[in-house]
Parts: sequence; C-alpha cells; structure tokens
Amino acid sequence: MYHDHDSYHHKNEEARIDDVDHGMDNEKEQTIITQDDHTVEEGKKDQQPPPVMIIKPKSKRVATLDAFRGLTIVVMILVDDAGEAYPHIDHSPWNGCTLADFVLPFFLFIVGVAIAFALKKIPVVKDAVKKIIIRTLKLLFWGIILQGGYSHAPDDLSYGVDMKQIRWCGILQVKCGMTGHLGPACNAVGYVDRQVWGINHLYMQPACTFSSPDTGPLRADAPNWCRAPFEPEGLLRWISAIMSGIIGIPYGHILIHFKGHSERLKQWVSMGLGLLIVGIILHFTDAIPLNKQLYSFSYVCFTAGAAGIVFSILYILIDVWGLRTPFLFLEWIGMNAMLVFVMAAQGIFAAFINGWYYKTPNNSLVHWIQKHVFVDVWKSQRVGTLLYVIFAEITFWGVVAGVLHKLGIYWKL
Repeated sequence: MYHDHDSYHHKNEEARIDDVDHGMDNEKEQTIITQDDHTVEEGKKDQQPPPVMIIKPKSKRVATLDAFRGLTIVVMILVDDAGEAYPHIDHSPWNGCTLADFVLPFFLFIVGVAIAFALKKIPVVKDAVKKIIIRTLKLLFWGIILQGGYSHAPDDLSYGVDMKQIRWCGILQVKCGMTGHLGPACNAVGYVDRQVWGINHLYMQPACTFSSPDTGPLRADAPNWCRAPFEPEGLLRWISAIMSGIIGIPYGHILIHFKGHSERLKQWVSMGLGLLIVGIILHFTDAIPLNKQLYSFSYVCFTAGAAGIVFSILYILIDVWGLRTPFLFLEWIGMNAMLVFVMAAQGIFAAFINGWYYKTPNNSLVHWIQKHVFVDVWKSQRVGTLLYVIFAEITFWGVVAGVLHKLGIYWKL
C-alpha cells in the first residue's frame, strides 16, 4: 500500500472537519417566546394572555458538505493504493500538480468551511480555545501512531518506532550553500526542517519512487536529490498551507448568511475562478511555479480555486437539482471520514485481516482477493489493482459507512 506522504495531515484535517458535525445545518431550531405588553388600569388588572410561541423550523441539511468530504477521502484512497499502478495520478515529484496533489488542499478547504459553522456553534471564545487545544492533542496522538512511524500497516505486521527517528511532522534535506532558491536541494523550507527537526526525524523514503514517497524503484528520470531524506509536511510549508483553510472560511460564511442558491453560487464561483486564474498565471509565467512540496502561493491559489469550483458543482447537483441518490455513498463516507481514513486509507483494517494468514504473511484473505478475484480475472496487474481499490476498498467502506449512518454510529474526536 502506498502511504501518501500527505496523510499525516490528511488525517489531521480530516479528523477536524469530521467533528464539525455531520449535521452542518444552516440554522438550528430556535424557539422564541413573545408576550404582548398590556396596561393595568387602576384598581383593575387585565387578564394576561398566554405566551405566544413562534417556532422557527429547522433548515434543510446541506448534503454537499458531507459529499465533498467524502469525495476527498475517496480520491485519497484511490491515489494512495492505485498510484503505483497509475503513476500519472500520483504526486508530482517537484513542480506541477497531479490528482494526488489536490487531496490535502481539499481537506484544508473543507476545514475552513467547517470553521465557519464551528464558530457559530461555539460563540464563547474560551470554550472554543479549550476545544481546539483538546482536539489538537488528539490529532497529534493519532498522527504519531499512524504516520510517525509506529504503525507499519497494512503489509508489515510489526509495530513500534525508534524514538531517535520518530517523524514529528510531516522538504528535501540536502546540504547546500545558497539561499532564496525554489529548487529541491536548496530551498528555505528544507533548511528550516533540518535545523528545527533534525535530519533523523524527517521522512526517510525517497521522493521520486513509483508511488512516491513509498518504497520501490526510482522513476527513470529521478534526479540525485530523490535519495535524500524528505519531509513533505515541513514547518514553513504549513504556514502557507493555512491559507488553504482560510480560503474555505468565506465559503462557509456565504453558506450561512446567503439563503438563495444563485447568490451563493455567484459568490463561490467568482472566488474559485479568480483563484484558479491567479494560480495559472503565476505558474505559466514562471513567477511562482505550482509546487506542492513547497506549498507555493500559486499552488495555494490553484488548488483552493479548484476546491471552490468542485464544491459549487456538487452543490448544484445535490442541493439545487436534488440528485442526492448517486452521491449518497460520498455523504456516508464524509459523515464517518475519520473511521474510513484510519481503517481504509491507513490500512488498519487490511492489516488486521493480513494478521490472520496461513503459513506465510502473503497468504492472507486480502492478498488472495487481490490476486484471484481481480488481477488474475482481468489478466492485468494495473487493471486488477484499480478495480480492487474501487470495489474492495472504496465501495466496501462506502457500504460500511452507510450502515453505520443508519445505525447512528459515527467516529468523532
């Protein structure tokens, strides 16, 4: 399984947005009690009428929020587990943007949308800060377990990590003597990571393997710096990555304060197109190239703009046109995003099944299904891998999430 080097923060972001609630309703049900003023004549008291109760009906749930979150999880599973078979959907080694490079910004975007609702639900600053601190500690714990080196799921059944080499966060660590450079060897992001975290606490897999940054043969065009320790979630990078979340906040506010479909879409689409245009211009004029590893400003604009356009399209299809049924599995996955992320994207469930093998670890139910049900039937490793990911992982967990939704079971931090 390809462990997406974004998944440490995918998890972080996914867990946050999952908890902002499955019920991202625009309005909560409110009851307002009013009482007319009445005069009291001297020596005589008017009979007071009973209070008048005005009940504001609960607004319809905006299904697009769950569907967008679910779509992001699905794309992550697809590029994680089928990226080795289809390298063109895998992460771009340096400049450029592929399907896999949209996953993290999409998560951060929906975090921003969720923040608008979270602030509405928790108006007291003290309570909001307390919840943020508790949530952060929980996320750090899961980050170390799943991406810090402790878990080796799904194929390696061992667990544990050397504290001298634990990965505290999630760019390239090559000694150089130059500054102000955007290249892979000598950028400020890599320099700060080396100084702050130390080279032993960076991601140690090559950056340009097939299914980067997982282990495996290097790509034919891989430069020498691909063999260097690689931290795709560096400190400076996350300062700029925050912008992806901030861009999502206005989308959430528009959803809360604008009630008409056309007005919401006009605001969303105009912002999305504007950001896309800025990102494209910066990239193709070589001013600031699209670069996920550095989380460049052009990359922020381009991916956030794409997120806004995709969000708008889903809103039209699901909430405006009412085509909800074809996207129900995305909603279900989005409602239980943390569960699907841990069990499917991080391979914890597959590792549990692989733990029950016959004679050798490669002779387990998961490996048997991959080989005999998909690869051998289609006579193609690539096609078989893709179909396995679609049906045995995405479809399977979509059904599981649907059943859990019907039972009212959700995993939230």
